[in-house]
Amino acid sequence: MKLSKKRKTAQGKVDATALYSLTDASKLVKDITTCKFNASVDLHIQLGVDPKKADQAVRGTTALPHGTGKTKRVLVLTSPDKEEDAKKAGADYVGLEEFITKIEKENWMDFDVVIATPNVMAKLGKIARILGPRNLMPNPKSGTVTPDVAKAVDEVKKGKIAFKVDKFGIVHSSIGRVNFSSDQINENATALLQTLSKLKPATAKGIYFKGISMASTMSPGINIDYKTVAGL
Repeated sequence: MKLSKKRKTAQGKVDATALYSLTDASKLVKDITTCKFNASVDLHIQLGVDPKKADQAVRGTTALPHGTGKTKRVLVLTSPDKEEDAKKAGADYVGLEEFITKIEKENWMDFDVVIATPNVMAKLGKIARILGPRNLMPNPKSGTVTPDVAKAVDEVKKGKIAFKVDKFGIVHSSIGRVNFSSDQINENATALLQTLSKLKPATAKGIYFKGISMASTMSPGINIDYKTVAGL
């Protein structure tokens, strides 16, 4: 693939063999972004776990201090008694049967997060095969199955994100946008990494943070020394 002049310049600013501090990486990622749009800033974290083992399948949530820079569309599936709470909290779509049918029959996916109350989970079985592969199926571990839908919606709107290690032992997560300040990127990345540190499985042996890379959309990756992250 032929690289553009801007991409070559960006790659020239990153030493692929070096480990950068999180502070330096948070500054550099803004400098090497060549997109004309407000690109996403992502972290890719290789963990020393075996995802095939149930007790090492790391997953959870964290609240990013500065959000992701993207307003998430929230669908709340609930019984009528909780609908008003969800609407007041800012949910974009609230209901049950009509949305289950819409997803099942029309493959409707105009949302980023699904929150459900425990009493309706049995009805979601018919759309689990659609939501599951997209990591959208409500789950108690991610806080998206809860009787307190108002709190859950509010947290998502304020920047709460869910993450899950993939089959290769890697967690991929957006932590902001390139128009964020370097301090905001740094603080969001620190929040995610500190949460992952607390979730280290007791059965995981050896080095836990095997590799951390930061990149914006279409930019080269910046390798980060986990020892430079506060609290790790």
